[in-house]
Amino acid sequence: MSKLGDTVVQKHGAGGPAMRALIESVFVAGLGPAGAGLAAMDDGAVIPVGDRFLVLTTDSYVIKPLFFPGGDIGRLAICGTINDLAMMGATLPLGLTCAVIIEAGFAIAELERIRDSMRAACAEAGATIVTGDTKVMGKGELDGIVINTAGVAFASRVVRDSGLRCGDRIIVTGSVGDHGFAVMAARHKLQLQGALASDVAPLNGLVRAALAAGGDCISAMKDPTRGGLASALHEMAGKGQVGIVLDEACVPVRPEVRAASELLGIDPLHVANEGKAVIGVRAEAADRVLQALRAHALGRDAAIIGTCVAERPGSVILDTGFGRRLLAEPEGELLPRIC
Repeated sequence: MSKLGDTVVQKHGAGGPAMRALIESVFVAGLGPAGAGLAAMDDGAVIPVGDRFLVLTTDSYVIKPLFFPGGDIGRLAICGTINDLAMMGATLPLGLTCAVIIEAGFAIAELERIRDSMRAACAEAGATIVTGDTKVMGKGELDGIVINTAGVAFASRVVRDSGLRCGDRIIVTGSVGDHGFAVMAARHKLQLQGALASDVAPLNGLVRAALAAGGDCISAMKDPTRGGLASALHEMAGKGQVGIVLDEACVPVRPEVRAASELLGIDPLHVANEGKAVIGVRAEAADRVLQALRAHALGRDAAIIGTCVAERPGSVILDTGFGRRLLAEPEGELLPRIC
């Protein structure tokens, strides 16, 4: 029997070690050439074109419910692809593709609502959908709608998620856990205190400001989607072969998210985000990058939350203020179909 088991299970899509093992064992070994993106397990492929780099990325979206506080599947699909490009330093998208698979019986009014949301997100990001595809499946053969988007953009300098070095500071561009808790509350109709809303937003303008301020001192970037901040930091630490000391008190968490976390017993560090970035910065530029982020509407709550160290490479060490412990990476999916 394969180390993956006999069948695909929910944890293989959770963004953590099980998903990475599935991709590495099944897809990387038989498909992508080394260094083209797939083998690097990065947010996109990098293709040299003259003195620049063409960045290509693709993603599929299967969220439930389709409409949630702060967004919907259409906004999510556009922002997710824009953000994957941005995490590699490609902040000016040349164009997006959109493929939509629709279940027979899906309401046209809802389809138009999703289209309008995609159009609005494109306007925010300065992007355009240039081509696409539509398929319809029979009633009961699909749960509503699935959207795939791909994007291309040029970068003058590619930023990998593997570039962390000892001494680098870790910045998160805002509060964590917003998207996952908002979707969870909407799906289960939870009556939680406070107005939970997804943070889904295109980050290319924010990242462009960070790159302008930090230049070559920006060492790594990743968006903490499935698996949350904990999963993103583990992946970055493992690829960079550094340890990351995470200052728990410095991680921004909104009061309504903290309340939901305490009620449900779910750590916000493990919950998906769709409008935040984790940025590694050389120490001498950290304050400069932080100021640039806070000057942008999407980065007002940005904070320096950690430092890269030589001890325990590949691990995330949580400093609680009362002591230190290893922060576990989530193995399974706290909430399937989150993005």
